[in-house]
Amino acid sequence: MQIGEVIRKYRKEKNFTQEELANRLGVSAPAVNKWERGTSQPDIMLLAPLARLLEISLETLLSFHETLTTEEIAAIINEVDKRFAEHDFDNVFQYALGIIQQYPNCNQLIWQLAVVFNARIITDKSICQEKYEPQILKWFHQALEGGEENLRRYAADSLFAYYLRKENYKEAEQYIAYFAEDSAERKRKQALIYSKTGRREQAYQVYEEILFSSCQMLNIVFYSLYQLALEEKDLPQAEMWIEKERCLANLFEMGVYQEEICSLEFSAYQKDVEKTIFLAKRLLEAVDKMGEFVKSKMYRHMNFREINETFRVQQKENLQKLFREKETFGYMEGNPQWEALIG
Repeated sequence: MQIGEVIRKYRKEKNFTQEELANRLGVSAPAVNKWERGTSQPDIMLLAPLARLLEISLETLLSFHETLTTEEIAAIINEVDKRFAEHDFDNVFQYALGIIQQYPNCNQLIWQLAVVFNARIITDKSICQEKYEPQILKWFHQALEGGEENLRRYAADSLFAYYLRKENYKEAEQYIAYFAEDSAERKRKQALIYSKTGRREQAYQVYEEILFSSCQMLNIVFYSLYQLALEEKDLPQAEMWIEKERCLANLFEMGVYQEEICSLEFSAYQKDVEKTIFLAKRLLEAVDKMGEFVKSKMYRHMNFREINETFRVQQKENLQKLFREKETFGYMEGNPQWEALIG
């Protein structure tokens, strides 16, 4: 808000008329009216008394701590875009500087303006980068140092991209620390730096780790969606998610066991005798090949702990124990093929 808007807002909160405020300050009512309309501003000597009268700080009066709404920021960005159609880069840049002088602590606005001008510089080679980039970098750093957590991450991402474009990989790497240590975005950025600085084996390893962890996460999501569909008795939708989960395991070369384990659960829900037998056989056979995904070329730079024979034997026993649970597979009792499978 402009200073006039601040005066109007807090005057009304104090239930003062313009005349009352004017009398207390020793000025005319038309003067107060002009302040609030933005056609003039209070004399500097009146700022402290005005702030005390309205029971606000000077910083609030001057909008130094003003937080703009999302809509207000969007309106400013739209105005900047419009001005680009009518004015040259420097003219619009000076306009932005004026806006930031009014809202010097609105870091969200400052970051968004920095993004807009940085993008213009990248796409328009006629703009003198050396003239404007120092100020744009200052804006990014202000958002990085003074913004809330999400904004700091956005600013760090902007600075990472800036120095990456400049091929200053050492500087770019510093901003990776602003991302959560276990986040895929942090790992992707680190892998990119590795690849740009000749550390190719490390880049491969990190990219493969992202692939592997993404598969695990998507598997959980698909299964959760499958369960939601079952709760709503939407069997076609549930079957679709099971198929997506099977395709996911196939795409990431996780092996037959991972491809079919959820399909068995769905066949048990439907009490599909024939399909249950088919899937149970496939799973028991697949136990011997569990862990073969470690041999996939997709993960050749990763280090996995080898699955030993004891684990496979235990897993097969656990499967057969599951098959004996009457609550889940009671509908299979008396079937000769099933009885042979469960031992």
